[in-house]
Amino acid sequence: MITGMDILADWVRGWAVSRAAPPPVPEPDGYRIDVGLPGHRVRYLLRSPASVPARARTVAAPGAWLKTCGSRAAVLAGLTPEWTAGETEYLMAFEGIVPPAAVPPAYSVVVTGDGPVWRVRLAAGGAPAASGQVAVAGGVAVFDKIETEPEHRRRGLGRVVMHRLSEAAGARSSVLLASAPGRGLYTSLGWRVVSDVVPAHVPEGAA
Repeated sequence: MITGMDILADWVRGWAVSRAAPPPVPEPDGYRIDVGLPGHRVRYLLRSPASVPARARTVAAPGAWLKTCGSRAAVLAGLTPEWTAGETEYLMAFEGIVPPAAVPPAYSVVVTGDGPVWRVRLAAGGAPAASGQVAVAGGVAVFDKIETEPEHRRRGLGRVVMHRLSEAAGARSSVLLASAPGRGLYTSLGWRVVSDVVPAHVPEGAA
């Protein structure tokens, strides 16, 4: 079973595989990924809000991101004015295979990939309806980019995506980073919150 801050290491490794990003670099207070994309040059994953004040002062370059495990109030207290905080996210864990879910009529499902990344796509009449992907790193499945198109929500498609991804990955331990709306779906499937995560970034073009 995944416990404590093991989940941060599991998630960051799998996220890098899922996004075809460089491997994470261990640092004393967490991890760094040199993403190298416009608006997302480098990402720091911090284990504790105690690291935020020093990091906020020393890495506040345009395109830098911080994602910190811990309370929102403590993270915000450590940020300098250059940083823009986002909505709280949630590191979540699951043991086993996500429960099966029936595919509603009129929807088709396609699963692609042969590891370490698998993708699931649901469509209706040829139009995209829901999708997601999962990467396996170190024996842990990391779920990523779980999305349902607005006109197809509340039809159980998210449950189908999650089960098919879990089945394809075949891992006994799984992790993901959920938004507040997504947290409800994952909790209903048996996932548990291990830590709040507060994101912040310095926008491109910032002084």
